[in-house]
Formats: sequence, structure tokens, C-alpha cells
Amino acid sequence: MYFEAVELLRKLCEIPSLSGREGRLSAFIADYLEKINLAPQLIDSNVLLNPNADFIVATHLDTVRKKVPFYFDGEFAYGTGASDAKGSITAILLALKEIKNLKFGVAFFCDEEDGGGGSKIFSEKYKPRMAVVMEPTSLKIAEKHCGNIEIEIFVRGKESHGAVPEAGENAVDKCLRIIDQIGEITSLKPTILQIKGGDDDYSIPDFCRATIDIIVPPGKDVKYLLNKIKSINGIIVKEFCNGFEAGDSKTILSKALKNAGVKVEFTSMPSWTDAVNLYSADCDTVVWGPGELALCHTRNERVAVREIVAARKVLVELNRVIEKGI
Repeated sequence: MYFEAVELLRKLCEIPSLSGREGRLSAFIADYLEKINLAPQLIDSNVLLNPNADFIVATHLDTVRKKVPFYFDGEFAYGTGASDAKGSITAILLALKEIKNLKFGVAFFCDEEDGGGGSKIFSEKYKPRMAVVMEPTSLKIAEKHCGNIEIEIFVRGKESHGAVPEAGENAVDKCLRIIDQIGEITSLKPTILQIKGGDDDYSIPDFCRATIDIIVPPGKDVKYLLNKIKSINGIIVKEFCNGFEAGDSKTILSKALKNAGVKVEFTSMPSWTDAVNLYSADCDTVVWGPGELALCHTRNERVAVREIVAARKVLVELNRVIEKGI
């Protein structure tokens, strides 16, 4: 099983699948499913099985731009998308190969890393009651899902010679003060994702542009925070969502982990995932899967193959739990 998991993951990782360019990967997955006598549907660039099912297992097809070649060191598989989320795709495909009477639906979403369009379209068309969205959680159940606020800041300053900073107004300093102000009024720590300003001419920057993200724990009202933030000049709110907590979906997944002999541990998901769109459509959703979130979107992205194999076993048991009645 380890060898099969590594080889399947290798094939998946060697197929580029940037957001908006998932076609080759979708075709590979559809072909794989047809070879094991399943009938996938390619709808709105998503690959679906039993999309009308009450319970859905989902993950995403696309990756970020990092180009890290695949390799396996005997324990971990490395490469762009290995953890986010092709390790989860591998686990699902291996489980489907073993399951004889599929009781849950499966969705491989496009566009998760960009705009979340795949899960949004799905959630508007289909109405599952419950879902497991597979994302890297190191096989811990993310019973809580944080919300977030993403903000773009643009400020102007005044140029001056770098040796006479008091004659100008440093736009980077102004931008950093705004970021500090946002942290103060929200009582949350903003994360700087990108910041640009200045040039090579040894002068004080007269402009600065930054993108920041604020992780919002469940229970904090994002709209209330937005009203505070919008009082600050120079900011544009790009996107936002509230956090939430899983319901019965967490209990059902916990039972599947126990049946598979996998330790039941809990965590929270601090990053936006497709679970937000499903939850917004009144679907009780929990996040769980193989891989380490902290290493995703980096050149050190990796997934422990043992976690993929364990996830496969949990999905097989999940099908049995659902078959017995939820």
C-alpha cells in the first residue's frame, strides 16, 4: 500500500494544476475513477461522484505557483501540492478503489487557491447535509474553522534623500503604522503577506502597498471588526468570512477514526478552505486530512505517506459508518 500511495501521489504531483489550469489533473482523476468502475462527472471544472449524496468528502485540485519537484525520502513525499492537497486526493482515490458500495459523495474542487469558485458553484447547485473537507491537519480533526479578513493597504508618502529622512515622509513607515493600528483596534495580530515600497535610488519611499491577513477565531463577529477597520484611510477589504464550528460531522468522522485505529485528536483550521462555502450553504462541515499546514505553499511542502495510508483507511471506515446510518 505504501508503494502504491507513493506512485499515485507522484503521478498527481507531476501533473501541473495551477488554479484555472486543472484540466489535465481532472482528466487523470476521471480516467482513474472510470478504470475502477465508477462514473465521475466533470461539472463546472469540478470532478464529482454522487454529488446529490447527503454526505460529501471533498478536497481541491489546484496548487499554488511554487515549482518543487517530487521526491520521496522513505518517509515523506515532497513537492508542490504533495500536502495541499494531492495527498488527500491520493487517499480518496485509494479508498474508492477499496470501497464496494459507496455511500458518500466525492467532490474534487477547482479554484480553491484563487477564488474558491469550484466549491461556491457546487454549494449553490447541490445541498449536502454534511461534509468532510480534506486539507492538511496532520490527521487531527479541525472542529473549529477560523474566519479571516484580507486587506490591501496603499499609502503615499513624500520622497527625500535617504540621508535626510526628516525632509520626507516614509510611505513604508506609514503603512506599518496602519498595520499596527489595525492590530490595536481588532485585538488580533495582522499577518503581512506582501509589502512593496521604495527603489534603489537611496531615497525615502513615496509609496507602499501591502496585503495583510487577519485570522478571526470562531465567535468573533467579522462584520463588527470590519466596521472598525473601515474607519482607517488607505485600506481596501478584499475578502472576509466568519469562523464556525463543526457539528455532527465531527462526531461521525471521530467514529471513523476510532474504527480505523487512528488516534482522535482535535485542532482548528486557521486558513480559508472550501469548507467556508459549504458551511455558508448550511452544510455541517469539518476539516481533516494528511499533511502539515505550516509547510504548505513553501518549497519544503511535504506529506508523510503513513498519513495518506491512514487517511485511506479512515475513509473506508467512514463509508461503513454512513452505511450503518447517520
